[in-house]
Amino acid sequence: MRILHLSDTHLERTDTPNKYGVNATDSLRLMLAELRHLRDVGAVVVTGDIADDGAVEAYTAVRDLVGEFARRLGAPVFYTTGNHDERDAFGKVLGSGHPEPVLVLESEASERAAVSTVGGLRLVTLDSLVPGKVYGELGARQLQWLKGVLSTPAERGTVLAFHHPPISLDISATQPFFGLRNPGELGEVIRGSDVRVVLTGHYHLQLCGLLESVPVWVTPGVVNRIDLTAAPGTERAVRGASASLVELDGAAGPMFHTFHACDPRAHETVYELGEEQVAAFVEREA
Repeated sequence: MRILHLSDTHLERTDTPNKYGVNATDSLRLMLAELRHLRDVGAVVVTGDIADDGAVEAYTAVRDLVGEFARRLGAPVFYTTGNHDERDAFGKVLGSGHPEPVLVLESEASERAAVSTVGGLRLVTLDSLVPGKVYGELGARQLQWLKGVLSTPAERGTVLAFHHPPISLDISATQPFFGLRNPGELGEVIRGSDVRVVLTGHYHLQLCGLLESVPVWVTPGVVNRIDLTAAPGTERAVRGASASLVELDGAAGPMFHTFHACDPRAHETVYELGEEQVAAFVEREA
């Protein structure tokens, strides 16, 4: 089983450059064009921040672009929410995030979480969105639902996908504050289960770690990436669309590979935040 993992497309309401001068739609088109030679992909997973401002038009554009690409692969597409997403607009275009879910979470908050089975592999998408905040959280209702889902093992195990990583790097000025707020509670639910890997996004860079001995993969963003060679306490974003291939089977699985689009303007600075700007941003969101 191979999974193509995309995240953080950040499409705008219209096909125009964003406030940083990056056209997110062009970044997605370029990344998909670079991936045209991929074969034997069983699923495409997009882990949130699909629309930059929650616009229906942005969800429609991503659905159409990624959907057309995935149809050529013969692979279903699964979507999760991110902190930039808006649940009602997401639902209008993408529904539960699954084309044919076998189970959908019913909650008062209308969280977008669902379960599907692909070739014996169970794929569970969760909703870590906290409206108005950059950090994420999985609420008690959702975790209890997930515990029930995992109580019965799947034929080929389970993949979890959501936006906010339950791991972080201390050398990043923002990751320790902007990830999943309750990784320990999630860890208790997946401990001893058949979860094979956790797929996330949000940080706009690749990162791998463990949660209860389960590999956690953070795929870099499609719209841009974060460059951690910036001075301590600052943050720099640079041009460059990226995606990941997750290889689950084989003696060495799971394995993770990162693709970078051949952009002639790759590595150009998109924005920089100084220490005071980062500190103010973190304090406001904490």
